[in-house]
Amino acid sequence: MISGSLLRDSFISAANSISNNKKKVDELNVFPVPDGDTGTNMSMTLSNAKKELERMPDDAPVSEVAHVMASALLRGARGNSGVITSLLFKGFDKALKDQKTATVALLADSLEAGVERAYKAVMKPTEGTILTVARLASVKAKELSETVTDVAQFWTQVCEEAERVLETTPELLPTLKKAGVVDAGGKGLCIMFRAMLDVFLGNGIVAGEAEKTAEPVTIETFASVVGGFDEEITFTYCTEYIVKKAEGADNSLKLRAYLESIGDCVVVVEDDEIIKVHVHTNNPGLAVEKGLEFGSMNLPKIENMRYQHEAKQKEGKVTVSSSKKAYTSAPQENEYGFVAVAAGDGIEAMFKDAGADCIVKGGQTMNPSTEDILAAIQSCPAKTVFVLPNNKNIIMAAEQAVKLADRKVCVLQTRTIPQGLSALLAFDPTADFNYNRSAMTKAFERVQTGQVTFAARDSEFDGHQIEKGEILALENGRLSFVEKELEKAAYKLTKKLVKSDSEFITLIYGSDVSEADAESLRARVEEKFGQKLDVNVICGGQPVYYYIISVE
Repeated sequence: MISGSLLRDSFISAANSISNNKKKVDELNVFPVPDGDTGTNMSMTLSNAKKELERMPDDAPVSEVAHVMASALLRGARGNSGVITSLLFKGFDKALKDQKTATVALLADSLEAGVERAYKAVMKPTEGTILTVARLASVKAKELSETVTDVAQFWTQVCEEAERVLETTPELLPTLKKAGVVDAGGKGLCIMFRAMLDVFLGNGIVAGEAEKTAEPVTIETFASVVGGFDEEITFTYCTEYIVKKAEGADNSLKLRAYLESIGDCVVVVEDDEIIKVHVHTNNPGLAVEKGLEFGSMNLPKIENMRYQHEAKQKEGKVTVSSSKKAYTSAPQENEYGFVAVAAGDGIEAMFKDAGADCIVKGGQTMNPSTEDILAAIQSCPAKTVFVLPNNKNIIMAAEQAVKLADRKVCVLQTRTIPQGLSALLAFDPTADFNYNRSAMTKAFERVQTGQVTFAARDSEFDGHQIEKGEILALENGRLSFVEKELEKAAYKLTKKLVKSDSEFITLIYGSDVSEADAESLRARVEEKFGQKLDVNVICGGQPVYYYIISVE
């Protein structure tokens, strides 16, 4: 039998292990474009659940552990790999409902339920990926559950099957075989399964890298630590105080344990004379009262974080940072609202000028979580909210947010910034929802997008031998060619995007391109197309992409 505490510890172990190995998993990504890589996204997704699992008591039933984990994974899911991982583990929540402990058979049911959810969520499932590894491991688990009752023995064989299937992924996906690697998502899943096995074998939780290297918080570093907390409004009041310790007072461990039971973001440090406290809680009076048991107190500070956030909202349109999950549910005053994912001051301004109510900071290399997108949706003062992900690796996370919102949400599958802008500009405030959804979709599907970036690593992809640092030209998301010179690459890519019926060319230059260089490119493009097409140059300020080129 598996207790709630054992299941909790196995999930924490999995989170630590994928965090320790995220770089190893990232390096398996075949496409050399710098992006929110698989290992990083899986690690950030599980880290969100780890925080909540660590607060769970030892006597919690497996049903509660599974539910807390599944909910936190869903809200923290980043990128396609993170969303798929969250759905795979959602199976534990379904299969273990109302259970105090878990058997081998229930673990097998959990894997099966998770695989079913993950496959349903992916529009066109591809074999040779994490889905294949999870599915065949689940099949093996169901077979084993008929004869094996020992949890450690059962999970050992599940791990072995997952690893066996992982080694076959290059045979199922030619791109993996050509690159000489196994699937990154599948590798991440195997790492997590092995870390869970460590707990089932009695070896304890895999230690996280941060836990091995973190410096202890001291009285001197207290202010810098509490100043760095995210604005999460799970608990309303940010409470801080200093206690002058009474003679014979207990050490601060009991105080910390109590505060963790009534809030989060707890920091408690002490020296010979004082205890400094920081906690987010809905019961600041209880937090202060408990502190008084340890000595005398002077001028505690209590701040309502909801009021602070609402004041920021009233200043204008809301920008929700991917590291700031604070939000309140805004009144649904308007019929329609818009949330766009974007990075770069210029691009954010373009979306706001086009009518976006809320901007989620994110994109390539920084995929926002489901909760980040949900925060923006809830902050949008509208009954129906259109979401523009503007990146193929953000669409699934946005779609998961739909299930959590308290209003109607429509995710338009925009894969690039130009597609998102075109969709937004096609909105007609006098038309109904169905007309707008159709019109906005048709608008973004007409857009030709070019992106100029750099190779993050040496690789061979789609017949191209690519060296780290070389210029990559992407045509509608696919690698078109490799170049040595930036302007030459951008000019050549623009020419490829122009069609006989094209009317506009927009060159959006990024943070690593000077205005002079952008104007030089404009001159070349205008010399070629200026008599037929309008050519515009905009400072987007975006990271990663030197140029984003839109042709309509």
